[in-house]
Amino acid sequence: MERDPFAPDAPDIRDVLGALDDPDCRTIIERIDGAMTANDVAERCDIPLSTTYRKLELLTEASLLEEQVQLRADGRHTKRYVLAFEGVRLSLGDDCSLEATVERREQTPAERLSELWSEVGEET
Repeated sequence: MERDPFAPDAPDIRDVLGALDDPDCRTIIERIDGAMTANDVAERCDIPLSTTYRKLELLTEASLLEEQVQLRADGRHTKRYVLAFEGVRLSLGDDCSLEATVERREQTPAERLSELWSEVGEET
């Protein structure tokens, strides 16, 4: 079965809770403003750049941030990060297992194209 590039996979609850438990990740969520580069995030949050990259990866894997690629004519594409959710809901499943639901914000067509381009780049 082919994966729908516009339908994000459900994140692993451990990834979501781990990211939300991390003070640096929470700072990034609180201070990110629109699409920001890793350098922008590091400066705004006063976090070392090497740490920022790790935290951005954690947040992206947890589906709390979305990585977008800004295409440039010179071929040097820039990654930017934006919040990818409006809320996180924890609930108990029928078998009493803990489930996390990440409530997504609606993406613009440009954001969907950027996400698709990012996925193409990962597979090549």
